[in-house]
Amino acid sequence: MISPRLLRRRIRSVQNVAKITKAMEMIATARMRRAQEQALAGRPYSEKINQVIADLAAAASKDGAFHPLLEKRPVKKIAVVHITTDRGLCGGLNTNMNRLTANFILQQKVPVTLITVGRKGRDFMHRHHLDIRAEFTNIGDHPSLLDTLPISHIIIDDYVSGYIDQVYIAYPRFVTTMVQQPRIELLLPVEPAVLPKTQTAEYIYEPDPSFVLNELLPRFVEMSVYHDILEAIASEQSARMVAMRNATDNANQVIQELTLVLNKARQEMITKELLDLTGGAEALHS
Repeated sequence: MISPRLLRRRIRSVQNVAKITKAMEMIATARMRRAQEQALAGRPYSEKINQVIADLAAAASKDGAFHPLLEKRPVKKIAVVHITTDRGLCGGLNTNMNRLTANFILQQKVPVTLITVGRKGRDFMHRHHLDIRAEFTNIGDHPSLLDTLPISHIIIDDYVSGYIDQVYIAYPRFVTTMVQQPRIELLLPVEPAVLPKTQTAEYIYEPDPSFVLNELLPRFVEMSVYHDILEAIASEQSARMVAMRNATDNANQVIQELTLVLNKARQEMITKELLDLTGGAEALHS
């Protein structure tokens, strides 16, 4: 029989864990709301800039204009921007992202270099001795565009210089509080979306489409990286809230089970003492 003292100690330990996970759930809930608002607010801008880029690329191609970020060349080296979290305790979010990127690398027939954003992805890639071009950590829960510009500048400079021929970005896209979808998408070369005729619009560009395209394409890459990081932060806080809620529920269930075992142990002790008393009384009467 387990000692009641040991059971009480275990119950207190689990109760302390439940308090911690409940507090972490509340913190993640508060952060999640702001992160979701930032991620969702950036989606209309991302969709609109895709439309403008598509129209600009079509107009510039007619004039024979060219931009290095639109150049398609034989692929000799690929870069992957791998976005994960700095902290754990967010369910299987980082595991799913690491598995997605690792499988992508295994499928490639050319060398792959990595730009890691977040400690969890960086540590995973270091453990497997993969080539890491740059690593970024401690971006924070509410980064600004300026905080992510160094990432974008490395990508743009390496592509324009010919060091890499394709750039992919892997990130968890926020779908709902319960669902975060790991994605890996082509970032460079920029492939303007082909717009249906119903979405085409007449734009007037000053001074000309090629000049606007040259200015807008780097901003497009910068905003794509920034927005994907915001998606990852919203996914992280949502996943952490759900994970901490499940941990709290599991801790409460363990407390109930341990309390039941404790009550049974106490009943056994009381029954044994009563039997001892009854046996002693019978022995005195006899």
